[in-house]
Amino acid sequence: MQHDATSLAEAIRNGRLSAVEAVQASLDQAERHAGLGAIAHLDPDLGLKAARGMDERLAASDTNTMPFAGVPSLAKDLGGPFSGLPVAAGSGMLDRLNAQSDSDLAARLRSTGLCFFGLTTVPEMGLSLSSEPAAGPICRNPLDPELTPGGSSGGAAAAVAAGIVAIAHATDAGGSIRVPAACCGLVGLKATRGVMPAGPGFGNHLGGIASELAICRSARDLATVFHAAAGHAQGPFADPLMTTAKAGTLRIGLVSDCGDFDIDSERFAAVEAAAKALETEGHAILPISWGRLEKSVAASGRALADIIAVNLANFVDDANLDADRAEPLTQAFIRRGKAMSAQSLWATLDAGVHAGRAIWEIFQDVDCLVTPMLSGPPLPLGSFPFDHDDTDLQIARMAAFAPLASLANITGFPAITLPFGADARGLPLPVQIMAPMGDDLLLLSLASRLEKEDRWHHRFPVAGLST
Repeated sequence: MQHDATSLAEAIRNGRLSAVEAVQASLDQAERHAGLGAIAHLDPDLGLKAARGMDERLAASDTNTMPFAGVPSLAKDLGGPFSGLPVAAGSGMLDRLNAQSDSDLAARLRSTGLCFFGLTTVPEMGLSLSSEPAAGPICRNPLDPELTPGGSSGGAAAAVAAGIVAIAHATDAGGSIRVPAACCGLVGLKATRGVMPAGPGFGNHLGGIASELAICRSARDLATVFHAAAGHAQGPFADPLMTTAKAGTLRIGLVSDCGDFDIDSERFAAVEAAAKALETEGHAILPISWGRLEKSVAASGRALADIIAVNLANFVDDANLDADRAEPLTQAFIRRGKAMSAQSLWATLDAGVHAGRAIWEIFQDVDCLVTPMLSGPPLPLGSFPFDHDDTDLQIARMAAFAPLASLANITGFPAITLPFGADARGLPLPVQIMAPMGDDLLLLSLASRLEKEDRWHHRFPVAGLST
């Protein structure tokens, strides 16, 4: 039996356990794994109430369109919002603001039958690829508690990897879905710009670079939640033209050189092995030189830094927050945003547009790009400190850890990550696949194909499913 949300939903639908029992199992697992710091806010009553309602609907056969009916889940403490779950964004600036209604995405996730009972840990305001907010808790990787689970959706990834839940809401503005998924041996997608709803508040919109969805234990779970959430986003972008997964021979662009970024040999080997696995099905492998990506990658890093700084400065002013309550690095990003001229911001945005054009030119030659997701194994806790004011250093550290993460956010292309083996320490070897706009289904199809190689096995069972 595959330990994922689909299997858990089947067990609930077939009467092997109730939705209430599934949520209670998740609560028990959360208590057992409390030391991981994956959950920033827990509301058992909210989850059990949703589960009781789902059990009533299951008894009345009123869940036929709910693929995850009764499956427990967690929302991220950033993005959303989800009604009844008070967000603090990992920050002392916010006193857990309780939303009165769901965002469009939250409503779509609930419509799948997911029962939410808490919020997962994030770094303050999502400004890191580790999840260690001063406000607490410090989030640890279930595969090695001395290592980061990534960020900013680190709590989501830790909870899913530990089996507390089988699927969790997550957001991605600079790799924040894909990096934690990569750190914890999970599957995550940053969808094509405009595919996922961001309204009605657009609080995590960030000029189009952010996208919300989920971190999953399987490609099939990710495909299911994607189909449930995608499309008819109602602005601010037109719905992209979604294509069906291409049939026949694909041209697989292989990125096996990242220039000055130091990628360890095991992770490059996993990327090459993934490409070769696809080649065995008749697909063609075309090497892509780093020179074709280098300027776009650099421009994406600069654009990410400026966009998040300006967005944060505006948010703090708009919400009348006390910036003195933020961590030193967060305060520095706020100051950077306030000091930035319109001309300077425009220049970085313009460079991001040209970066997208350069990637489009690559996609004239290939149907997808297979790349490293991380430069090495998950980093030790403390690798992304907030006790300084050097915003450029923070961006550089994130780029060194995940060199090709922000490229998809700034350019708008879809990108997926999945584990493709384990290193000598038993940690996941993740790969990333990028595709042209609207080719999300191709990415889901390729992830499903590579998952069948059975190169990675989850260490922890899903709460509620027998081992």
